Amino acid sequence: MSNYEVDYPTVETPDKVNLSARVFKPKDEIKDNLVIVLVHPYSVLGGRQALLKGMATGLAGNGYRAVTFDMRGAGRSTGRASLTGFAEVKDVIAVCNWVSENLSSHRILLVGSSAGAPIAGSAVDQVEQVVGYVSLGYPFGMMASILFGRHHKAILRSEKPKLFVMGTRDGFTSVKQLENKLKSASGHNETHLMEGVSHFEMEGPAYDAEMVKLILKFIDSLEGKKPVP
Repeated sequence: MSNYEVDYPTVETPDKVNLSARVFKPKDEIKDNLVIVLVHPYSVLGGRQALLKGMATGLAGNGYRAVTFDMRGAGRSTGRASLTGFAEVKDVIAVCNWVSENLSSHRILLVGSSAGAPIAGSAVDQVEQVVGYVSLGYPFGMMASILFGRHHKAILRSEKPKLFVMGTRDGFTSVKQLENKLKSASGHNETHLMEGVSHFEMEGPAYDAEMVKLILKFIDSLEGKKPVP
């Protein structure tokens, strides 16, 4: 028997796109009113919320509510996917606002996987309730920057705590490129390198449990950074 339950809400964006979402909830006591919103990889290449189910169930099994959703044009969501991910930033903001209003949460952790990382990163400072950000394989490299380079500035200038997880064999970003980018990053920044792991390997289910551990550890580090009520 699973130790979590799933709700299937639909979230409407201000430009009338309907997003298919899932809320993974612990069956037992909820540990914290922090909600983790996970943003899936590039819709144009088949990215959708189902890829994040392993992480979402792992987080729910550890007492946290986790939300996944199909961005516009993916899965059962309406609308059309964009090439550069800027329309999808509206989707992330809409889901975060829905979480705040419907799950009574004033603390959100944004987690972006692959192209979902720059998209989520552009939303971080546009949602007051977001208290931290985790990137899983941010595509900082030269070729990927043709599509996503205009997102870089938003997350690098954010003062909110950030964790960047990357495989040392990531085909889109080298370790050196990641280090160079983070030299200019504001606020508190952490990195975790997965030795010998490629970009798409890290996205696969074999690493879901490891990603959950890293996210939980980062959440623990956020506890010392909570604003005083």
